[in-house]
Amino acid sequence: MTPLARGVEQAGFDELWLVEDCFFAGGIAAAATALAVTERVKVGIGILPAVARNAAFTAMELAALAEAHPRRLIAGMGHGMPDWMRQIGAAPASPLTALAEHLDAVRALLAGETVSTRGRYVQLDGVRLEFPPPVPPPVVAGVRGPKSLEVSGRHADGTLLAEPATPAYIAAARRAIAEGHSDPRRPHRIGVYTWFHVDEDPDRARAALRPAIAAVVTEPSWAAHLAPLDFGEQIREMADLSAEERAVALPDSWIDELAVVGTPEDCAKRIDELYRAGADAVVLCPPGDVPTQLDRAGRTLLPLLDAAGH
Repeated sequence: MTPLARGVEQAGFDELWLVEDCFFAGGIAAAATALAVTERVKVGIGILPAVARNAAFTAMELAALAEAHPRRLIAGMGHGMPDWMRQIGAAPASPLTALAEHLDAVRALLAGETVSTRGRYVQLDGVRLEFPPPVPPPVVAGVRGPKSLEVSGRHADGTLLAEPATPAYIAAARRAIAEGHSDPRRPHRIGVYTWFHVDEDPDRARAALRPAIAAVVTEPSWAAHLAPLDFGEQIREMADLSAEERAVALPDSWIDELAVVGTPEDCAKRIDELYRAGADAVVLCPPGDVPTQLDRAGRTLLPLLDAAGH
């Protein structure tokens, strides 16, 4: 974690996002490490499964990080992958209600409020943090489908979209978020994850991403991402193929649509398209050789983005 965090900051990136997938490193401990060994870069947790922790203890942990590192923490919460939540005995009967209740409670506690609630999943009796952070961190929801995006618009400070985040999916997500976000005075930041590989040889860049995309793109959880795409149904029809067969069968144009891939100029153009579609932050997710991609992006891509005003 330490080399990664320092490398991201030294390369000139604005943010470092960390996952809490089962059963990797814990997201809060990882974020604490990354914040402690850097000075400038913001650190996002994307995401904490809401139902895996008590809302009060989630708020306590986030408050401690936010107080120690003011304005550098972005806290992401979400449903958690259904299979993983069932595996740990935490799958809720109503994921939407569970997430909404946790978001409301955690945000209120971080704001220094005294919270009493008898919800379906969150029960608190006069709970108030002894050390609320002077500047509460934004709490964003990492969600995918229309109903969850509406919950995010209503109950979170922002939304984090998983990969593949195409311009069409971002536009569709913004419409769903708007169903729950009716107050223009309350900002709602949208961050997007995207598969990423930069190389002076575009074919070599695509080849590096094929296995990662092919391994997951037909899973049911990706349906919302594919629905706005012209070739979404064709991808779903590839579900009976092996991952290796899908990797070979994916057309170059599909990979270009599903990822930020190619030369530095190709990547800069695609990132600009994501911003124009409504993203406020683009999180590059390189499968494989992260140190090499981090170095290349810092040297060849970030100058192009800076010149374009991103």
